[in-house]
Amino acid sequence: MRKPQGPAKNSGSTFGKSKKRPAKSHSSRPPQKQRQSQNQNNGRRSAGAGNEARIIQLWSQWQAQAVKPPLDRWLRGQLRTSRQADAADNTLPLSEAMFSALRFQQLACALEDMLNGRNGLSSDAVHCDWLSWDQQWQSAAADTMHPSAFWYWIQLRSLQPWNFVRMVRQDEQRAHLFANIEHQVKANPLSPPALLWHGVRPTWQPLLQQRATRSHWSDSDLQRFLNMQNGFPPLWLRINDLRLSELPADARPLKVLQQRLQEEGVSAQLRDDHLCASGGRGVNSSELYRSGVIEIQDLASQHIAAALNAKPGDKIWDACAGAGGKTLALAGKMNNKGAVIATDLHQYKLDELKRRASRAGARNVRTFLWDAVAPLRLPQEIARQQGFDKVLIDAPCSSAGTWRRNPDARWRFNSADSSELQQIQLNILTQAAPAVRPDGMLVYATCSWQVSENEDIVSAFLQANPTFSLQSQQMLGAPEDDCDCMFVAVMKKAGS
Repeated sequence: MRKPQGPAKNSGSTFGKSKKRPAKSHSSRPPQKQRQSQNQNNGRRSAGAGNEARIIQLWSQWQAQAVKPPLDRWLRGQLRTSRQADAADNTLPLSEAMFSALRFQQLACALEDMLNGRNGLSSDAVHCDWLSWDQQWQSAAADTMHPSAFWYWIQLRSLQPWNFVRMVRQDEQRAHLFANIEHQVKANPLSPPALLWHGVRPTWQPLLQQRATRSHWSDSDLQRFLNMQNGFPPLWLRINDLRLSELPADARPLKVLQQRLQEEGVSAQLRDDHLCASGGRGVNSSELYRSGVIEIQDLASQHIAAALNAKPGDKIWDACAGAGGKTLALAGKMNNKGAVIATDLHQYKLDELKRRASRAGARNVRTFLWDAVAPLRLPQEIARQQGFDKVLIDAPCSSAGTWRRNPDARWRFNSADSSELQQIQLNILTQAAPAVRPDGMLVYATCSWQVSENEDIVSAFLQANPTFSLQSQQMLGAPEDDCDCMFVAVMKKAGS
């Protein structure tokens, strides 16, 4: 990315230096820790207006990554090395800026092209060929813009108190264009500009409409789903029954657990009999987390685990366990009776699962590597009963349902990858199916809203495996709940 000094070539506008005027903060976010000092609070309020150079630098460093890791992980490393021990904690505003830029980078490019009549766009959004423009757009296009122009659009869209609005000329023309687009989005909330407004590519509109039709979403449901893409869901917490039972009876109610978290500075809330935290600051360092009483797990993911109705004595296989969020949720309902076999392609994930299982007090979890090339070789006690009672396939997927937490993932979403993933998903189901005992349960899940990764995969599997029948299938989470968007299908194997 170009440095912010001086005009950029082909930028279509001229930029001036900002005047040093204080900016008011529009943030109403409460302090995350009660022990935060007044100086830290003042630093938080002024951080958004004083971090323009650091924001531009961070964005330039991120864009320069040849292979981009998950943004949250990358940011932790960058901000940890640059933070001064005696400085105000400005990391949260910086992180919010980066996530806003990722969400709305395509919108910023579109607005700049409309302003300057480039790449087939004009200021008349109604008559623009948005699909053609979107098909040729790449995220690297943001690098061709002057940083102040790029961040001007991001500032307007994300309502942040930065000074970029004072660093551009043509501000009246820009503000007028932005207001016109905002008006058109409100008038036609499912139009291509409206998708851009929410950080969604116009070419994905048919896929979203397919999901809406399949799930019987109304237009307002789909609009709510799009609106939810503009920010983070809360950090949902799961109560681990294995450790909860070790607490005194009067310390177990959710309200008491919420109060304990709040006393440690965690902004914990109760929503419909579930615990969550706004932003999650401090959860990992809380005593309830360290002792294994609470786990971090998205609400939709908790619902997937609940679909197996795990009971003490069950023999369950979590075939694509990863780091074990659903494995531990299942084990938590089994009172250390029966067995949960967790497999994955990567040993390092299973090593993390073992550490988490130890903290959770789950002693009935066993781990193996499995690459889905052939059916699993059943442990002896499982073979004696002709297979597992329940098998969970939480399949690799496009992760489209997690875009709220991982906005960088939406720009890696493409049809070629989806097609390859669908072959992997169907193969895993096919290889895992022989491990289900007669009258047993096979559960297929993804964290994607794409019909092609969900209902289409289930349909193809059932057609090739008539011994299985569909019991239920549904989308979980957004837009009904303030969490990720996931899919779960429950199938049953015929008795012998």
